[in-house]
Amino acid sequence: MPELRRLSADHAPAVLAFELANRAYFAASVPDRGDDYFDHFAERYDALLGEQEAGVCVFYVLVAEDGSVLGRFNLYDLEDRAADVGYRVAQHVAGRGLATATLRDLCRLAGSEHGLSRLRAATALENTASRKVLERVGFVRIGPAGPGDLGGKQGSWYQLDLDSP
Repeated sequence: MPELRRLSADHAPAVLAFELANRAYFAASVPDRGDDYFDHFAERYDALLGEQEAGVCVFYVLVAEDGSVLGRFNLYDLEDRAADVGYRVAQHVAGRGLATATLRDLCRLAGSEHGLSRLRAATALENTASRKVLERVGFVRIGPAGPGDLGGKQGSWYQLDLDSP
């Protein structure tokens, strides 16, 4: 059974393998991270851990029983009991409800472990799968997301109020 775990230094090799294996798949719906991301992965990964330590962001990985990463689920820009959400799952597990179930878990953790009351997420118009995941979890569309929010793509912002019944 996959487990949602807080990102740690030990996850670095599995996260890199996940990103490399799914690079083309991700690039079909979100802007590609670029070669520089992979060329300087260790430094970028250390910076993520630093942001997490500082309390600015909280990063999670969905880890399979064999230790491989099946997905990344992130809370970033934590401020005033709110955060933005980002997530991605491996191509070989997409379409099985794993992103929806794990995002629900992340939302529970956002409230119970991190004291958040509101989450936002942006998704590109053509990213139908991501939009459906957000809606299944209870996020509602709150307005347009411009090219600056989504790496040059048009999309929508969604929000989930965690304090609501």
